[in-house]
Amino acid sequence: MSNTAVYIIVALIVGVLISFQPPINASMARILESPLLAATVSLFISCILMFMLWLLNDSGKDLGQFGVLPWWIIVGGVAGAIFVTSSIIIAPVLGMAAFIVCIIAGQLIGSIFIDQFGLFGMEIKEINMQKTLGLILIFLGVILVRSD
Repeated sequence: MSNTAVYIIVALIVGVLISFQPPINASMARILESPLLAATVSLFISCILMFMLWLLNDSGKDLGQFGVLPWWIIVGGVAGAIFVTSSIIIAPVLGMAAFIVCIIAGQLIGSIFIDQFGLFGMEIKEINMQKTLGLILIFLGVILVRSD
């Protein structure tokens, strides 16, 4: 099996795991009676896990490197917090399938924009008819999944 195939399989598994996150966090929000506290707990658990993985694998890295990071690096963390919090609030209202399709549509829009302009250090990959058609199909998917 090629590396690409392995990466695709792992990405699919990660996608399944990500679909678990909103309903689990929404359940926590109901129990704690606070979407923001539930998001905080979820992200805190993520921080602890990542810190432990860092200690086991990369703890020899120089923490002084933080000073050379571009300002826009924080967008990744902010986006994660926004995703977790909004999923707690929005997924129970829309339903999981509609929520995830909307998230994927938004990711595709953002990804095409990032590729088109080479943002965040990515290589420029201009929009083409195939990407435009993919975007249209995703939006049709949003409409179909959301219709009852």
